[in-house]
Amino acid sequence: MTYMRSITAPRTTPTARPAVSPQLLTRIRGEFSEMPGLRLTLQQARRLLGLDLATCSAALAILQTAGFLIRTRDGQFVLAEATG
Repeated sequence: MTYMRSITAPRTTPTARPAVSPQLLTRIRGEFSEMPGLRLTLQQARRLLGLDLATCSAALAILQTAGFLIRTRDGQFVLAEATG
Protein backbone atom coordinates (compact mmCIF):
# COMPACT_ATOMS: atom_id res chain seq x y z
CA MET A 1 0.00 0.00 0.00
CA THR A 2 1.34 3.42 -0.92
CA TYR A 3 0.67 6.36 1.32
CA MET A 4 0.71 9.82 -0.12
CA ARG A 5 1.36 12.76 2.05
CA SER A 6 -0.71 15.73 1.28
CA ILE A 7 1.31 18.79 0.59
CA THR A 8 -0.16 21.95 1.95
CA ALA A 9 1.19 25.39 2.39
CA PRO A 10 2.53 26.01 5.86
CA ARG A 11 0.23 27.89 8.14
CA THR A 12 1.14 31.47 8.51
CA THR A 13 0.93 32.97 11.92
CA PRO A 14 0.46 36.62 12.60
CA THR A 15 3.61 38.43 13.50
CA ALA A 16 4.13 37.69 17.15
CA ARG A 17 4.93 40.54 19.47
CA PRO A 18 7.94 39.94 21.63
CA ALA A 19 7.21 38.96 25.20
CA VAL A 20 7.56 41.97 27.45
CA SER A 21 8.01 41.10 31.10
CA PRO A 22 6.52 43.09 33.96
CA GLN A 23 10.08 43.53 35.23
CA LEU A 24 11.10 45.25 32.00
CA LEU A 25 8.12 47.60 32.16
CA THR A 26 8.99 48.42 35.79
CA ARG A 27 12.57 49.12 34.77
CA ILE A 28 11.52 51.49 32.00
CA ARG A 29 9.05 53.24 34.30
CA GLY A 30 11.88 53.69 36.79
CA GLU A 31 14.19 55.26 34.22
CA PHE A 32 11.58 57.81 33.16
CA SER A 33 10.38 58.47 36.73
CA GLU A 34 13.89 59.09 38.05
CA MET A 35 14.59 61.53 35.22
CA PRO A 36 11.29 63.29 34.42
CA GLY A 37 12.91 65.35 31.65
CA LEU A 38 14.20 62.26 29.85
CA ARG A 39 13.39 62.31 26.14
CA LEU A 40 14.42 59.28 24.11
CA THR A 41 13.91 58.15 20.56
CA LEU A 42 13.26 54.47 20.02
CA GLN A 43 16.90 53.92 19.05
CA GLN A 44 18.18 55.80 22.10
CA ALA A 45 15.88 53.83 24.41
CA ARG A 46 17.00 50.58 22.80
CA ARG A 47 20.65 51.41 23.45
CA LEU A 48 20.05 52.67 27.00
CA LEU A 49 18.08 49.59 27.96
CA GLY A 50 20.18 47.09 26.01
CA LEU A 51 17.18 45.70 24.14
CA ASP A 52 16.55 44.50 20.63
CA LEU A 53 14.44 46.79 18.49
CA ALA A 54 11.26 44.67 18.56
CA THR A 55 11.22 44.22 22.34
CA CYS A 56 11.97 47.87 23.02
CA SER A 57 9.31 49.02 20.57
CA ALA A 58 6.72 46.70 22.11
CA ALA A 59 7.55 47.80 25.66
CA LEU A 60 7.37 51.50 24.82
CA ALA A 61 4.09 50.95 22.97
CA ILE A 62 2.62 49.24 26.04
CA LEU A 63 3.65 52.15 28.26
CA GLN A 64 2.32 54.63 25.72
CA THR A 65 -1.03 52.83 25.54
CA ALA A 66 -1.16 52.81 29.34
CA GLY A 67 -0.72 56.59 29.34
CA PHE A 68 2.62 56.50 31.15
CA LEU A 69 4.60 57.74 28.14
CA ILE A 70 3.69 59.90 25.21
CA ARG A 71 5.44 60.19 21.89
CA THR A 72 6.25 63.66 20.70
CA ARG A 73 5.88 64.85 17.12
CA ASP A 74 9.59 64.35 16.59
CA GLY A 75 9.39 60.72 17.76
CA GLN A 76 10.75 61.03 21.28
CA PHE A 77 9.22 59.18 24.20
CA VAL A 78 8.67 61.30 27.28
CA LEU A 79 6.94 60.86 30.63
CA ALA A 80 3.30 61.84 30.14
CA GLU A 81 3.22 63.80 33.41
CA ALA A 82 6.18 65.91 32.29
CA THR A 83 4.16 67.43 29.44
CA GLY A 84 1.12 68.41 31.50
